[in-house]
Amino acid sequence: MSRWNRRQWISGMAGAVAAGSHRGFGHPKTAAAAARPAEDPEPLALTDFEPKSMLRVAESSVPRSRYPVVDFHAHLSFVRDEEGGPVARHLTTPEEALAVMDRKNVRMMVNLTGGYGPALDEAVRYWQQPRPDRFVVFVEPWYWRIREAGYPRILADEVDRAANLGARGLKVLKTLGLYLREQGREGALVKVDDPRFDPMWEACGGHKFPVAIHTSDPLAFFLPTDRHNERFEELNAHPDWSFHGRDFPSDHELQEARWRVVERHPRTVFVALHVGVSEDLDYMSECMRRYPNLWVEIGARIGELGRQPRRSRRFFEEFQDRIMFGTDAVPGGYDTPQQIFGDLLYEIYYRFLETDDEYFDYAPATVPPQGRWRIYGLGLPDAILRKVYFENASRILNL
Repeated sequence: MSRWNRRQWISGMAGAVAAGSHRGFGHPKTAAAAARPAEDPEPLALTDFEPKSMLRVAESSVPRSRYPVVDFHAHLSFVRDEEGGPVARHLTTPEEALAVMDRKNVRMMVNLTGGYGPALDEAVRYWQQPRPDRFVVFVEPWYWRIREAGYPRILADEVDRAANLGARGLKVLKTLGLYLREQGREGALVKVDDPRFDPMWEACGGHKFPVAIHTSDPLAFFLPTDRHNERFEELNAHPDWSFHGRDFPSDHELQEARWRVVERHPRTVFVALHVGVSEDLDYMSECMRRYPNLWVEIGARIGELGRQPRRSRRFFEEFQDRIMFGTDAVPGGYDTPQQIFGDLLYEIYYRFLETDDEYFDYAPATVPPQGRWRIYGLGLPDAILRKVYFENASRILNL
């Protein structure tokens, strides 16, 4: 008997008994009426669905990390290209950032998007020079000069100049592979392993600059935005984040191009941001074993790691010397609540890494912003926590 028919039968029996108590076991129409299913409920928009978990599980509060933290992945400024050249736009002030850092035991933040040209000079002056013990700035490739003669040398020279300014690494946005085209914003997409970038990668190796490289995006971003897509709400709210169709390469093509670059430049350390492919840790483990100059950081991916806690913990155990803490923090980034810089963001990360808590939110938001699931803590031992929180970053940044 189906579940619905069983419920219908039980309801009908209850109605018959109630009717029988008044009418000597009742009128057949009364029992039939009681057996009818309830009217269809009013439809509920998915965006309005905010279920409350009925689980009774431990809830830990971790207001400060067990050990000091280096946040390897933050965006404290961005570059805006104007007619006069690139300009730095700061999203907060050092004083405001330091107040959060001091409360949360964050010893240092790496501002990855320091920019290029005069914008980089401004970012270094604003963030790093006044407090070199608390802020580090990375340079970015000057993509929009791609049509100029001698572009490979331009890229390498900017790395040399950044090193003289005091910058500490190179940040590569997913612009390379998904947005940058031969004519800047027109023409064919430029591939991640384009040989024109080889002098830049080599310059980074010469200056001991780690390359923080974001390639591709979550796997769901390459699928149709339909009822089968587990990130439907996120993509529906941000349709420009979808890389399905058109002339975009597949995620696998993008990843394999990145690994060819890593293999071609063994003296340069590459940090795959967002754990590389956080939904496929078996694949990432193979890559980590194959390339000793490949590292990862965890920014904006505890939502993925935390829903596969046993596999994630094995990943941390095996590669504990090449995993770094990061949040992808953006001050005032309310469109992406899993990245809003502030106390709550760090507390969730600390809870994920330090506790065995079960089934908790991965972002400070009413509705999970990256997918409708919750996560589980890894409960990492102290030796691994120290490496992930600060020891690994200290080595790679030569602090």
